[in-house]
Amino acid sequence: MNIPAIYLASASPRRHELLNQIGVEHEILRVPAPPGEDEPQLAGETAADYVQRTALEKALRAQTYVQQQEMLVRPILSADTCVILNGKVLGKPTDPMDASRILSQLSGHTHEVHTAVVLAHRELLLKAVSITHVTMRKITMKEIAMYVESGEAEGKAGAYGIQGLAAIFIEKIEGSYSGVMGLPLYETWNLLTQLA
Repeated sequence: MNIPAIYLASASPRRHELLNQIGVEHEILRVPAPPGEDEPQLAGETAADYVQRTALEKALRAQTYVQQQEMLVRPILSADTCVILNGKVLGKPTDPMDASRILSQLSGHTHEVHTAVVLAHRELLLKAVSITHVTMRKITMKEIAMYVESGEAEGKAGAYGIQGLAAIFIEKIEGSYSGVMGLPLYETWNLLTQLA
């Protein structure tokens, strides 16, 4: 399969590793973030719509950036992951206390992880969404404190990374493991093959 080299519009080391895993040649595009709050949810916007909109906005911002910098035109892959509990988005923790609060909410419950993927190339705009149900066992306050102290909760949607220490909290998952990591490889590959 002849997949062209792409830009990855994400600084996430997990997304970079996942693309390497499936042998997709890519360059990480560090697009300056827009001013203001980090990806705010709009009034009345559902969690599912929010994650799709933010992934699309990242791709469009990256396209503009490539044009402004007069870079080589290549397909741009962007993604956004959000953790949803009872219809509410649990974002990235603001500090260790916030991380503890988020993990306490997830403890003993099943939540959804939505990852929206967008592939933009010239006028072409391809989109896909992966939805995975993740069940977390009851976590003790001592375990939460240990996890938060490890630093792994920082910068992660829902204050955890499934590929790290948090794996000991996960009872079961129904859906895409790579989607929970931040880039669903099945959906991503399906989009990329449409370029070949």
